Amino acid sequence: MLTGFEKIVEERIRQAQKKGEFDNLPGSGKPLKFEDDCYIMEELRLAYKILKNADCIPPEIELKKEINHMEDLLFKMDDTAEKYRTIKKLNFLVMKLNSLRNTSITHEIPQRYMAEVIERIG
Repeated sequence: MLTGFEKIVEERIRQAQKKGEFDNLPGSGKPLKFEDDCYIMEELRLAYKILKNADCIPPEIELKKEINHMEDLLFKMDDTAEKYRTIKKLNFLVMKLNSLRNTSITHEIPQRYMAEVIERIG
């Protein structure tokens, strides 16, 4: 049984549908994307969602983005000295990311960039 307020809301929704106010909404006709948050502890899910909606990125994710950006730049560089400086910075960022994680050494990202570039240059 609907209350008086619920009836008013339902009627306004029906009127808006008849007027076509829901026809051109962003994402109309596309499937909904549900985020898989099963890997986040239940008591932290709400806090993570609030932070995400506020565009607050955890430092680990920011570092990963910066590492990916640096990798893209590295492969476009021609100057050897510039590549060397970029590799040093990249290794520093990887070390910083690994230190933020507080996990076993087996889960760390390897600092492999120096060897790969030397192989390509040599």
